[in-house]
Amino acid sequence: MFQLFNTFGRKMEKFTPMNSNVVNIFTCGPSVYQRAHIGNHRTFLFEDILVRYLRFLGYRVRRGIIFTDVEDKAIAEAEKRGTDVKFLTEMNIETFLKEMHLLKMTIPDYLGRASEAVDDAVAIIEELLARGIAYRHRENIYFDPLKYPFFGTLYGLDMRTWPKKRRRFHKDTYPGMRWNRGDFILWHGCADLGEVCWDSSLGPGRPSWNIQDASVLRHYIEEPLSIYCGGVDNLIRHHDYTMAVLESIRPYPMARYWMHCRHLFVEGKKMSKSLGNVYYTDTLLDEGFSAEEIRFFLIYGHYRENLNYSKTIMKEKACLLRRFRSVMGKLAKKGAALQKAQLSPLADEMTEVFTEAMDNDLNVRKAFDGIVELVSEETVEGLSQGEAAAVAAALRRIDSVLEVML
Repeated sequence: MFQLFNTFGRKMEKFTPMNSNVVNIFTCGPSVYQRAHIGNHRTFLFEDILVRYLRFLGYRVRRGIIFTDVEDKAIAEAEKRGTDVKFLTEMNIETFLKEMHLLKMTIPDYLGRASEAVDDAVAIIEELLARGIAYRHRENIYFDPLKYPFFGTLYGLDMRTWPKKRRRFHKDTYPGMRWNRGDFILWHGCADLGEVCWDSSLGPGRPSWNIQDASVLRHYIEEPLSIYCGGVDNLIRHHDYTMAVLESIRPYPMARYWMHCRHLFVEGKKMSKSLGNVYYTDTLLDEGFSAEEIRFFLIYGHYRENLNYSKTIMKEKACLLRRFRSVMGKLAKKGAALQKAQLSPLADEMTEVFTEAMDNDLNVRKAFDGIVELVSEETVEGLSQGEAAAVAAALRRIDSVLEVML
């Protein structure tokens, strides 16, 4: 029985999909004003493990990811580099997809761009205006959280402390992990049409970051999601904003389960350009680690625990994987000559150990360690050819989830 930790309610729950025919999952993609670093990829790898394990269990899964390619930061970064926003964001999206391939992530079924869902954003805003939940102020349009009765329930806000005096926050994002206790922007009005402004029934402008996930979701799926995922930092403002926007125009919840991955630190400190400790995949490749070792390091810690990177820790995890891959090589060689695998209690026990750990909120570390304990060099030596073939086949199926062992 697969159980996951639902951020909505902060408790473990048995997984039951909203749609029995297909598990619909959407995830916050990168804000592509810059290149994704290994901390970002940790979140996307947790989501990849989630999708792969659901398929391992027999579910049909349909997943989408949302690229934030129109926002304040992208505009500012493009101006800084002397280029246009589309060139900048497409370059970073292309790099991101290459790194997904490198790290053996399953490419999502939907690769949604906010810039391609502007009409959907406009339609949502028009409906919010008609319902009196959104309002115009000068050239901009804002969402009034006090008009949505369940605002803040995902994070767990005490709305009794929400100020009654109106305050407006006009930026897409704000630094720090703080709540902006006021109305958030949905539409940036523009004086002139340009590269990042669209002509619409709302007037010239662009959708804010706060409505972009809702607009991309509406573009692809008109039903409740089974799961919505993202990094834990999205619990401050962003996901409650998205939920409030979408549930204000729909008669059903946005998602049944919410899952959030915690941070990756570098030697106990937050990754930042100012500290010079931002690591990318090619940083680790240049240090001699393989793509499988990078993937293994990023998935080995439980997704709801902070992960710490250092060269020492990275080397330890790489050595752990190398030792087991060596055992796997000997196992595969021993069973390769046999045309038909035999029944093996070890194969059954190994699969049981794996599923028991993974059923408990995707505990990859416990799953992998349990397999390592069962399959040693001494164990392989004691297996017949038929048993070795059976164990190798079971490990191949397990590795369809982990993608690091073979």
